[in-house]
Amino acid sequence: QESNKGKEIWLSEQEVKLRSTLVDINGVPFPSEMINGWGAIRNFRARPDDLLICTYPKAGTTWIQEIVDMVLHGEDLQKCARAPIHERMPFIEMVLPKLNISGRRRVVQKISSLEIIYVARNAKDNVVSYFHFHRMNKTMPEPGTWEEFLEIFIAGKVSYGSWFDHVRGWWEAKDRHPILYLFYEDMKENPSQEIQKVAEFLDLQLPESVLNQIVQHTKFEHMKANPMTNYTTMPSSLLDHSISPFMRKGETKG
Repeated sequence: QESNKGKEIWLSEQEVKLRSTLVDINGVPFPSEMINGWGAIRNFRARPDDLLICTYPKAGTTWIQEIVDMVLHGEDLQKCARAPIHERMPFIEMVLPKLNISGRRRVVQKISSLEIIYVARNAKDNVVSYFHFHRMNKTMPEPGTWEEFLEIFIAGKVSYGSWFDHVRGWWEAKDRHPILYLFYEDMKENPSQEIQKVAEFLDLQLPESVLNQIVQHTKFEHMKANPMTNYTTMPSSLLDHSISPFMRKGETKG
């Protein structure tokens, strides 16, 4: 499995002065901190054996990351406790330009035409989760009131752009590229079935005992209490869990 030797660019406590503003990059609003490294991100070239994970923010990103890591390790599930999830599966926009991940397979978050796993979540649940994420994430723009945030979310004027364009774009892309398109709601309703889909997509066999372990380990309550997945290892100047936990409810009320 991968070993992330790329130095992350999470802002230090001293560097966090103000919340970021949004800048337009190729028609999509992004946090202004991404400007300097965008050239390297745009020119990133995936390897043939890379696995790329993509979701709209707060659509089950950490959940699918942990599932994939456990599926890849099969019988050796203890390896999933080796480091926080953002170190095991780095976000390409959060690492320095020279991404150096060695091993059988790198798992990163990047749009590509290679092997991709995508997760979509109901817009109603997604926007609620994204609002609270903005409240506690000091590197994101100030969300304002719920009513104000809902308005800019619908207009696609939030970090990473329109939810509607995102889920529709990837839905259309799955007919042209090798993409496993999953739904958050299906993962909640039948986790065994959806985890099995992930394994089959990766051409891996999961013994029933291992599948059951993964189901139990990736339950919301377990992940919320797990420091390797709940982002409590991050400094409070970046993620303030006293405002809202990174993992709140994980519900599907849509």
